[in-house]
Amino acid sequence: MTNDQPLKSEFKLLLGLSIAAIFLWLVALGNLPLRDWDEGYYGIVARDMLRSGNWLYPTYLGEPFLLKPPLMMWLITISYHWGGINEFTTRLPGALLTACGVPLLYLLGKEVFSYRLPAVFSALVYLTLLPVVRHGRLAMLDGVINTFFIFSLWFLLKARHNDRACIGVGIGLGAIALTKGILVLALGAIAGIFLLVNKQIRLLISPYLWLGIFLGFLPVIVWYLLQIQHYGDLFIQVHFHSQSFERLSTSLDGHQGEFWYYFIELIKYTVPWLLFLPGGFLLAWQQRNQSWGSLVLIGSIIYMGTISLMGTKLPWYIMPVYPFVALAVGAYLEKLWQNNKKYSKFFVGIFIFLAFAALGGGIYLLLTDPQPILIVMAVFLMLTMVYTALRIQQNNRIFIPILFVGIYTTLLLFVTSKSWVWELNEAFPVKPVAALIQMHTPPNTEVYTSFAYDRPSLDFYSDRQVIAKDVATLQQLKSRTAYMLLDRTTLEILQLPNNSHSFGTVEGFTLIISGL
Repeated sequence: MTNDQPLKSEFKLLLGLSIAAIFLWLVALGNLPLRDWDEGYYGIVARDMLRSGNWLYPTYLGEPFLLKPPLMMWLITISYHWGGINEFTTRLPGALLTACGVPLLYLLGKEVFSYRLPAVFSALVYLTLLPVVRHGRLAMLDGVINTFFIFSLWFLLKARHNDRACIGVGIGLGAIALTKGILVLALGAIAGIFLLVNKQIRLLISPYLWLGIFLGFLPVIVWYLLQIQHYGDLFIQVHFHSQSFERLSTSLDGHQGEFWYYFIELIKYTVPWLLFLPGGFLLAWQQRNQSWGSLVLIGSIIYMGTISLMGTKLPWYIMPVYPFVALAVGAYLEKLWQNNKKYSKFFVGIFIFLAFAALGGGIYLLLTDPQPILIVMAVFLMLTMVYTALRIQQNNRIFIPILFVGIYTTLLLFVTSKSWVWELNEAFPVKPVAALIQMHTPPNTEVYTSFAYDRPSLDFYSDRQVIAKDVATLQQLKSRTAYMLLDRTTLEILQLPNNSHSFGTVEGFTLIISGL
């Protein structure tokens, strides 16, 4: 009876973390259209797979899709098969897998801390990190990569006591490779260096590790060999050179930034946990001879250093550092929880400042984007910050659960709003324009547009390829039969011939057919 109690308690804790994560990641998941770029790309590739039954050679509207390995597209295709093609089913696989990262981080925390409380705090920090929640809910690869990485690290820590656990390490790394290709080199290096620093060299030569690597990478190797055999040098050039190695040294598509780009990203999107991060890293340094300290330092330094030196900078590249951030903050919060000394007045002042910032944000939203749910969110966040400041002032450690509950509820309100995919505001709404295209053009038609760039989300909803062209190219196209989607200025410049026909105007764009 006594031995059953810890198991029941552990099960309840894991169940609670899992339910909280799944609810946060799945609620209102399909309430907004797919965004450019990844969501549109993966949705179209998965839809092509569903229609054609061709799972080995992914296509984008019938053309070879050579950019990424197929694991995520396979999962979305299965989701489409079960639930139809829509926003919810497009995002569902990534959201579920990202949510699994929360209980997995707790299990990893128990291995590195050897006791429960800092592991619980770490999992709750990870649960309430805005970038993890938001990117994990999108049909993107990065939240899934985090879960596979945490899975691998958990088995790596378990392997210290049982070599057989090394099999899980190889399977997790193989899943990373089948999702995002060469990223596995950086994440695998973190795991290897951690073993070396902690004098666990025996695990590097363990037959179970190599068995796991064989099992995990066999489907990866087979898939890559099939692509190279089928496409030849084209696949190598696009997949490995343009989409992988070239991004290390050059800035692709204008996505560039200074060395400190990702440090700014960390500062912008990890509040309020950012306040405890310096203390967490200092504690990790002081306890660098312990497993958790060395893991946090090795993982953070290697990964942040790698992506900071890369030529191409994109906000979601930082995602694999967040498990280490969560572990560092969780450890520091546990220290504050056990500490009998007075808390720093600095924390009181910062939380009061954050309360005023939330109030200001609420007023701004009331004047510019009066969504009731966002107003409630801002008020709730302000009250959370005030209540936290008061408890810190009273030296009451209850401020920690208050923060967890407050930030979780704030995020829950945010993801049920119409603003959680804020990139949709960067360009025109695609659904009405896509409906116009789909209604008036035959299937498999190419449509040329005067918009500045291609939009995969428009391709997804219209089920047509909409190709961006400059005015000079559109001038040449108007003399032959072609469907064109033109803004008002371009329409006036082109002075289309009388035999052109207009199908209507939506969101400032007119669909025409020229050269009839």
